[in-house]
Amino acid sequence: MGIDIIRMTTPLDRKALAGLKAGDRVSLSGDVLVFRDEVHRILCGKIGEGIALPFDLKDRALYYCGPTPARNGMPVGSAGPTTSGRMDRFTGPLLARGLAMTIGKGNRSAEIVQLLQKHRAVYLVAVGGTGALIARHITASRIIAFPELGTEAAREFTVIDLPLIVGMDMYGGNAFV
Repeated sequence: MGIDIIRMTTPLDRKALAGLKAGDRVSLSGDVLVFRDEVHRILCGKIGEGIALPFDLKDRALYYCGPTPARNGMPVGSAGPTTSGRMDRFTGPLLARGLAMTIGKGNRSAEIVQLLQKHRAVYLVAVGGTGALIARHITASRIIAFPELGTEAAREFTVIDLPLIVGMDMYGGNAFV
């Protein structure tokens, strides 16, 4: 007996996201935004001041990650997930701008469960400690904004069959409880 894996591609289809349930296994391919804390702070500041963002968030996936420098012909070094709970205070404004999926590691606050339901979005989990294995699923990495932040610049990865687990679905389902 095999384990069902749901294949998804970006840009994300909200109808397809509606079929995901907490605990489902997902294989994600396509372009994924990549931010850490400082980019979140800058973007939320711009949103608060009514300034346009340098890229569109509609129906996008966002991976919380700070990759290590590229080596041996690969687009990035290790690319493991960052603790998602640190981003909770920034998530609401990004979901309100159309973000459809966040990816990281660990549990999130009760507020995030409610925001995912409100915005029909999902939270997926990448397995912590597997950064070198995750990097094998990344075929390209581009800086898309804030290059002055160095390793924390806003990036976009192209991924193929990135292995993920649905941590929180859009119905309040939570794999952590």
